[in-house]
Amino acid sequence: MESPVAQKLEAILNLQNIDSRLDAIFKVRGALPEEVQDLEDEIIGYETRLNKFNTDIEAKEAEIKKNKDAIKESEKLIKKYQEQQMNVRNNREYDAITKELELQDLEIQVSKKKIAEAQVRIEEKQQDIADLKEILDDRQNDLDQKKGELDTIVAESESDEKKLKTEREKAAKKVEDRLIKSYDKIRNNAKNGLAVVLVKRGACGGCFNIVPPQRQAEIRERKKIIVCEHCGRILAGVEDEIVEEPTPKRKRSKA
Repeated sequence: MESPVAQKLEAILNLQNIDSRLDAIFKVRGALPEEVQDLEDEIIGYETRLNKFNTDIEAKEAEIKKNKDAIKESEKLIKKYQEQQMNVRNNREYDAITKELELQDLEIQVSKKKIAEAQVRIEEKQQDIADLKEILDDRQNDLDQKKGELDTIVAESESDEKKLKTEREKAAKKVEDRLIKSYDKIRNNAKNGLAVVLVKRGACGGCFNIVPPQRQAEIRERKKIIVCEHCGRILAGVEDEIVEEPTPKRKRSKA
């Protein structure tokens, strides 16, 4: 009967084997998932800028309307003051009305200047929008292409991935939480995703540093969980080399 430690090592090694098969599936996808995500984030950024440009244009259009309304109001007042000017009783009233007319004329000039400036800003924003839409279309085409490539690759391995994920869920339940945490931590720090390895040809199967014979003997016993002193990976067992016996040479018969 296997010892509790041996059972733990078998369980964690099985989990590693499943994860390695999943890693192989994800490796085929390469950098496509990250590229798709980056393009999606970039497009969101462009769309946010596009919305801001449109908001700026709406604000300028509102400003133009406000100034046009102000011009109309000034024109009404000018007409009113001109009628009053025809019925003044003295020079003081005439001068006062003349100043009001000049003031309203100045208001009209200022409003027209603001309208012209706002129209220039709208034209600039419209050009910015046109340029941004061109970039956005290019990025969207890139995204559609990469998404298509990724969807094709995912579809090819979808069944295997789903099956392995189900197996992984079952396998993970057989490993205690403390060991799972250590396993995940080692995997996250390992470039090749290997947290549990065998000793092969006298060396760690992860970092390939030599494992002393005495240490190998302890690993074989499976009485405690042993990690590589160089890389920290869990050493789940020792893979014995299969030595092939040389094929005996056939003797030539004497003629």
